[in-house]
Amino acid sequence: MAFALLRNCARSAVPLLERNSSSLAVIAGSGPQTSAILTEKINFVSTNVRKYSKKSSKPERAYASDSDSDSDDERTEPKNRRPQRKERGNTEFWRRKMRTLHGLLDVNKDGVISYDDFQLLTQKFKSLGHLNDQAKAEFRDIMKRTWTEQWGEITPYNLVTVEQYLADMHHVVNDKDLRKKVHRFLPYLYKAVDKDHSGSISLAEFKLFFRCLGLTEENAAVSFAVIDKNGDGQITLDEFIKLGRDFLLTENEDNVSKLFWGPLVEH
Repeated sequence: MAFALLRNCARSAVPLLERNSSSLAVIAGSGPQTSAILTEKINFVSTNVRKYSKKSSKPERAYASDSDSDSDDERTEPKNRRPQRKERGNTEFWRRKMRTLHGLLDVNKDGVISYDDFQLLTQKFKSLGHLNDQAKAEFRDIMKRTWTEQWGEITPYNLVTVEQYLADMHHVVNDKDLRKKVHRFLPYLYKAVDKDHSGSISLAEFKLFFRCLGLTEENAAVSFAVIDKNGDGQITLDEFIKLGRDFLLTENEDNVSKLFWGPLVEH
């Protein structure tokens, strides 16, 4: 507001100064030489006032909010130079991983995932026998929440086919908020697998994990040997969560997380 008032006052003052240049000379009581000097100074002032006024009339640059951006650096880049974000979940490798997981979640092997499958899977992990009542309730609740948030109501008619599962997971991995929660169930799964409560998973416990998934001990041994990158014979909670999350998100075929849920299906 202050800049606008100054600019307007400056603009209105220029004509007035120019019109009264000769009068100023008379008031000063000097001759033609003084009048010429005053005129020169007035012209200098009026020229610079015009320049300042023209410069100040430009609006300040406005930056649009970009709170959904994955990187704050994109805000400072010109619009035509911003990097294009690559959409996730379009490779055949990623689709193979999701089909693999769909097959494991289809516990009763009827070709679709239902809430009954989630209940059967929950019961399998609870049957390992080392979870107390509170841990069992937590595991049941997180499985129920995972179902309702991703697939909605719990009814016998809410069935998830392979193609629907692929479409749903494609949406999840491309939504920033959903992507942040994609691994939320893994800590509870880890607690169910850590049978001796040691804070890490051994090969023997990993075999129990695979048994609950309907996989063989041989599958477990192969996967464990690959994902245990430091070769210490243990998988910590942080390692477990990272491996499970990478399985869902990464499209790097060299990432060892591809065997987190056992061998991938062929097609």
